[in-house]
Amino acid sequence: MDASESTTENTADSAQQFWERHYRSTRDRSTRVNPVLAETAAPLIPGTALDLGCGAGGDALWLARRGWQVTAVDISGTAVERLREHARDLGVAERITAEQHDLAAGFPAGRFDLVSAQYFHTPFPLLRTHVLRAAALALRPGGLLLIVDHGSTAPWSWNQDPDVHPPTPEEIATDLGLDPTRWPVLRAETPHRRATGPSGETATVVDNVLLIQSTAGLLRPAPGTE
Repeated sequence: MDASESTTENTADSAQQFWERHYRSTRDRSTRVNPVLAETAAPLIPGTALDLGCGAGGDALWLARRGWQVTAVDISGTAVERLREHARDLGVAERITAEQHDLAAGFPAGRFDLVSAQYFHTPFPLLRTHVLRAAALALRPGGLLLIVDHGSTAPWSWNQDPDVHPPTPEEIATDLGLDPTRWPVLRAETPHRRATGPSGETATVVDNVLLIQSTAGLLRPAPGTE
């Protein structure tokens, strides 16, 4: 093993340990869905979805309860097992495949109608653009890649550096380097919302929202939403 391989392995171990400590120290069993995901997915006929960095599992559970077949991945084994338990409690275990997965090492197998990357940030080095490009490539024709990032620093954010510049949706799209004729951008916006932190505090925050679609037509809207 050379020095670069050793550094990569140590980083992966540190990231896994960090997120294990995080989820072991909390007992969040909330089924709250991220609002932009709910807004985006609600009009769609359920299909196959991939939840990148599923965490406590609120998004995966919300999708499964609405008929989606969900693959949910996280680097934390504690988060994954907690999601499995919660899915069983809610009677949707057959609709959720929860996997411990290090996205720095590889991308989950499969093809998806929806890939969701909600606040896909980490305090550790991660080839994020590489992962998100792989997500675009994993879409079925007509499928959607939804990326929602922090566009501002909340009082409870782990990084309070005032000089941090969160990339705009347009900058994220440029970094992905996707052919716009094959993966057109449907939405690139920075909406504001009122958010609640882990201790119940509230603040107005900005989300950076990027919605990309594969070619070959739109996913059909759910009945009654046309």
